[in-house]
Amino acid sequence: MRKADATPHAAALIESMRDIGYSLETALADIIDNSITARATHIEILSDTASESPAIGIVDNGCGMTEAQLVEAMRPGSRNPLDDRDEHDLGRFGLGLKSASFSQCRRLTVVTRRQGQTSCAIWDLDEVARTNEWAISLHSDPASVPWSDRLGETGTLVVWEELDRLSSGIKHDLARGADHMNRAIAMAERHLRLVFHRFMEDGRQAVSIWLNGRKLQPTDPFARQHPGHQEDPEDRLQLVGGVVTFQCFTLPHHKSMSKEEWEELGGPEGHLRSQGFYIYRGRRLIITGSWLGLARQTELTKLCRIRVDIPNTMDASWKIDVKKASAQLPPAVRDRMRHIVERFAQTSKRTYQRRGQRLVDEHRMPVWQRVQKDGIIIYRPDPEHPALANFSEALPAELRQAFASCISLIGGSLPVDALHADFAGTAEEIRADEVDEETIRQTLEAMVPRLLAQGCDADQVALVLRQLEPFKTAWAVTEAMLKEFTKDADDE
Repeated sequence: MRKADATPHAAALIESMRDIGYSLETALADIIDNSITARATHIEILSDTASESPAIGIVDNGCGMTEAQLVEAMRPGSRNPLDDRDEHDLGRFGLGLKSASFSQCRRLTVVTRRQGQTSCAIWDLDEVARTNEWAISLHSDPASVPWSDRLGETGTLVVWEELDRLSSGIKHDLARGADHMNRAIAMAERHLRLVFHRFMEDGRQAVSIWLNGRKLQPTDPFARQHPGHQEDPEDRLQLVGGVVTFQCFTLPHHKSMSKEEWEELGGPEGHLRSQGFYIYRGRRLIITGSWLGLARQTELTKLCRIRVDIPNTMDASWKIDVKKASAQLPPAVRDRMRHIVERFAQTSKRTYQRRGQRLVDEHRMPVWQRVQKDGIIIYRPDPEHPALANFSEALPAELRQAFASCISLIGGSLPVDALHADFAGTAEEIRADEVDEETIRQTLEAMVPRLLAQGCDADQVALVLRQLEPFKTAWAVTEAMLKEFTKDADDE
C-alpha cells in the first residue's frame, strides 16, 4: 500500500470556509463566544461604515493570549472537537474565529495583550490566493490597526476589513453600501441581545455588550420580570453525557402588557413564530422558538415557551453545528419533550380560553351568544340583549320581524374565514369598532335597569359593565354616564 500527499490547497479550502452559512449576526455571536470563554466582562462592537475602507471590530477585556496562543488560535481546526472542554467554554471545533470572520471579510486581524505583551496576527485571503500557503503574518507594531487604542491591559481585538460580503456595491456607491451595512448591524443587535441575555443579566458577573458606544439591553424571551408571566418548576433528565434541564414559561396575555413590551418579546417575526423551545448550550442560546416537529405553531399556543439547558459535554449527541445555530434531539430527550409539550400547551390555551369564556358569560348580557352544537361553535347576536330587545319592543308590530331578520343576517354573515386568517397571524392587532357616546348612552339605558332589577347595586353594575365592550374601551365616558343612571335609580 502506497501513500500520497492529500494536503488541501490553501487557496481553495480557505475560500470554501467562507460558505459554511454564517450571517452577520451569527458571525458576531461566534466572536463574542470567544470573548466570554476568555472571561471578558466588557465587550464592544465597533463599526466604520462610512469610509472607503469599512471595518468592524470586536474588542474585549478578557484574559488575552500570548503570541504562541494567538498563532494556535489563528490555525483552522485549532482544537480537536473530541477534546474535553471546560464547562464554561462556548467553543467546540476550533473553527469559529476563522470561519465566522472569513464569512464576512477577506482580511482578519487579531491583536491581543497578555502579561504586558502585545501580539498581532493577520489572515489575508488575497495573500493566500496568491501564494497558496497556510501562512499568517505576525506584526510587532499593531498601532495602525483600527481601534487598537481601545485595547486595555489585557484583552483581545478582532478586526474585519475588506468586507466584500457585507459591503456589496460599496465601491461603486458609498452611501448605498454604508446603508446596507448599517441595516445589517441593526438587525444583528436584536440577535445578540437575545442570544447572550443570560450572561447580560448575571448580576455582579454580568457581561456588558456595547454597540458603537451604546450599551445593549438583554431581551428575556420568557418575560420573567413581568408580574403576569407564569413559570413551572424545573424538570431534569439525567443522561450519559450530562443533565438536560427543562423549564416551562407562559407569557402574559398581550392585553396585560404595553405594546412596546409585547413587540419586544415577539421580535421581528411575531409571537406566532416565536413560540416553542429555546435551547441553550452553556447558557448561550442556540435555537430560538421552534417546536422541533413536536407540535404546530398555533394562535392558542403562542404564549408557550420552554427553556432547555444542555451542557457542552453533550455536543456530539445533540449534533451541534459549527455556527451553534442548529441541533438534533437525542431520542430520550425527544420523548421527554413530547410529554412536556402535550401537558404545557394547555396552559397557554387556557389563558386565551378563560378570557373568551368571560366575554360570553351568560350572566353578563353579552351581545353575542356562543352556542355549541354537534361539535361546532356558533356565534350569533342575542335578540334578548336589553338594547336589542328594547329597540324591538319600541318598533311597530309590523317591523319587528324585519328587525329580527336583520339581526339574524348579521349573525349569519360573520366573516369566519377572514377572522381565522387574521387571528392566525396578528390576533393582538384585531380590535372591535369604536362606538359613539350616544350609542353608549342608549345601551346603558337598556342594560342598567335590567341589572338593577336583578338585585345588583351601583358598584356591582359598574363591575359588570367594566368587563364588557363597548364600555370597557370607553370606560371614562361610560363611568360618567353610569353615575346618572344609578343616581336616578337610587332616588327612585
